[in-house]
Amino acid sequence: MNKKIKKIINKKNKSKIVSLTAYSKNIAQILDKFCDIVLVGDSMANVLYGMQSTHEITLNNIVQHTLSVKKGLKKSLLVVDMPKGTYRNKKIAKKNAKYILNLTKCDAVKLESNNKNFSIIKELVKSKIPVMGHIGYTPQFKKRFKIEGDTKAKAIKLLKEAKNIEKAGAFSIVLECITPQTSKIITENLKIPTIGIGSSNYCDGQILVTDDMLGISGFYPKFVKKYLSLDRIIEKAVKKYTTDVKFKKFPSNKNFLNGSKYR
Repeated sequence: MNKKIKKIINKKNKSKIVSLTAYSKNIAQILDKFCDIVLVGDSMANVLYGMQSTHEITLNNIVQHTLSVKKGLKKSLLVVDMPKGTYRNKKIAKKNAKYILNLTKCDAVKLESNNKNFSIIKELVKSKIPVMGHIGYTPQFKKRFKIEGDTKAKAIKLLKEAKNIEKAGAFSIVLECITPQTSKIITENLKIPTIGIGSSNYCDGQILVTDDMLGISGFYPKFVKKYLSLDRIIEKAVKKYTTDVKFKKFPSNKNFLNGSKYR
């Protein structure tokens, strides 16, 4: 087992797991100082490409961004989302997961659960491909957003789904938009760590889309804490640059290239 994955599993009931998304080297090398897990998420569809849903992102989009993120990481576990349609059956899943791992040298892939694809996870793990699971609100399979696990029957169903993912060999599982009580039950009944997004602090760790928490995505659901309004900071810098150009303050003499030095 990958040492980084073993380290994540060993954090269960000991210390909280910190996770964020990245799509480029520049952001990845900052996150690497603080995060246990960095996810190249299919959320790039909305955040970077302005697509209507995550369904539109391609395998090659994911791979290209992962190659960039990988260059910025030294210690964090690198997990990559498998886009919708890339794990329809065992054969396709294995082919695409190997393609991702071989090209990017990432540590693991993440699959969303449709409460049926446990055998696919099992097949990948058997092929020595580490898998992170994902239950609750799963955008690749559910058309409409709603809070998950808000009745006893639904909680039992989610717990069973999580246990099946664990049994299939996943090393961790994302719980998305699941009620606090159900998240607590699932977390307490699994041996593998749970990573929450909109699912309370009962989970073993947390993940957010970095662009959301920095205030540059324009998407701020209730479960996101916006730690910075980076959009305003960028706007201020661009405005200052615009003024400098118009009034011939930039470039100044100190910005002129002299001799052979570029930087």
